[in-house]
Amino acid sequence: MKNSLFILFLCLIFTSCKKELSFENETFEEKSTIPCANDCPKITIEVPIAKNVKVTSDSINKKVFAVIKEIVFFEDDSVKVDGYKSLAKSFIDSYQEMHQKFPNDTFGWEAKIIGNVEFESDQILNLKIDHYTFTGGAHGYQGYRSLLFDKKTGKTIFNNQLFKNENEFKTFAEKTFRSKYKIPEKANINATGLMFENDKFQLPQNIFYTSAGLLLYYNSYEAASYADGPKELLFPYEEVKKYLNFQ
Repeated sequence: MKNSLFILFLCLIFTSCKKELSFENETFEEKSTIPCANDCPKITIEVPIAKNVKVTSDSINKKVFAVIKEIVFFEDDSVKVDGYKSLAKSFIDSYQEMHQKFPNDTFGWEAKIIGNVEFESDQILNLKIDHYTFTGGAHGYQGYRSLLFDKKTGKTIFNNQLFKNENEFKTFAEKTFRSKYKIPEKANINATGLMFENDKFQLPQNIFYTSAGLLLYYNSYEAASYADGPKELLFPYEEVKKYLNFQ
């Protein structure tokens, strides 16, 4: 009897643990079959796959896949791309199609996508997508994408849902931004050469929860030229928690 109860107890623990959301990294690679001496076209996708809690995991995995697809998919027919293997293949197929049309162009395409769990609390989950692509031209493009999820449901949390009052936080953030990047309080936000749309300060497209605090991250071209690089602001949580809906 005691042995039966002990086994039952272990089963309950195992079942409970099994239902916790977890992530397992998977890697997908594809290379061109066209002979090349150097800069051979290739794509590498390293992505954390959510597991165990089906509905939550499915929601997270679909969103992550959709975002990565936005970055590296160049074909017209998206129906045939239903997973990372076919997505990687489509990138190489796009290169090979371009090579057939312009065989004298020897540039090598490249894509590297690395995803990781940036932050996790009882309320919120933040995945970071570090992406680099080169498809010709003077240089490639590297940037970060922040994907925020409700930890329990797996539903996407959009930037405008992060704040109790987004306008109040934006006013607070602009003061800090001007101070850090030495923009006079009364001057146009673009007075020092920045590129904010309509000459008005905006929150970035990507906001990260990190172990050090809330990070506002402006990728290249979002607020400044490629030469000027990305811009960022990091706020300790104690400083901004009064503005946040999620801790």
